[in-house]
Amino acid sequence: MELAKAEAKEIGGHVARTAGLIGCAVALVMLALVLVGVGTALFLAEWLLGSMGWGVLHGLLLAVALAAAMLVAAAGISAARIGRALLGAIVIGAIVAIVLGLDAPNRLYTAIGTELLPGIEAGVRPLVVGTLVGAIMGLIIGALLALRLTTGSARIGGLVALIVAGAAVGAFTAITFGPQIGIGIGIAAGYVAWTILLVADVARSGVDMEALKARFMPTQTIDTSKETLEWLRQRMPPGIGS
Repeated sequence: MELAKAEAKEIGGHVARTAGLIGCAVALVMLALVLVGVGTALFLAEWLLGSMGWGVLHGLLLAVALAAAMLVAAAGISAARIGRALLGAIVIGAIVAIVLGLDAPNRLYTAIGTELLPGIEAGVRPLVVGTLVGAIMGLIIGALLALRLTTGSARIGGLVALIVAGAAVGAFTAITFGPQIGIGIGIAAGYVAWTILLVADVARSGVDMEALKARFMPTQTIDTSKETLEWLRQRMPPGIGS
């Protein structure tokens, strides 16, 4: 018995040491994979977009979007709906990248300002026009949405919020970004759009709680057991069982 205990203790030590070494090796491999992924993202961002900051931002937004996709998939949303949201996000990101990369809003604001506001300094003219155009668009959208709200305070608050948001978007789009920054913003917009579209899809259609519950319940086994018990009860001699 003492010999068996000593040998078992020695074997246990070898097992613990082996398990520890294997665990460290797995952790180092995972760390290497993370470093490769992060390093590649930063390298590509620096090479293609001119700053490693884009790699950090895009990695963060992609992680959030993938987490949202996994959560909605776990909630029972079909892969087709997730794919449609991804396709829509790609289209939105491409449009944002092209529009901002070509400085299309700035050019438009400059042309409008030259015709309507020649007295304003040329350097700030696109910013003024963009802010005014964005505020007007926010006012129009807010007025249309306000018709659906019942309370006056909600209408006023929503209208003011949309005017401010529209002015901010107009001022932002008045900046001359250039191709690299425009593409970087477009990629980020695509990731954000994917997350928003997934959340909006779930909010619009809801989650089928009964179908979700059925996925984690052995319904077929329960029904079969009930049928089997009923079959046995019908064939059981009188006075036996209940």
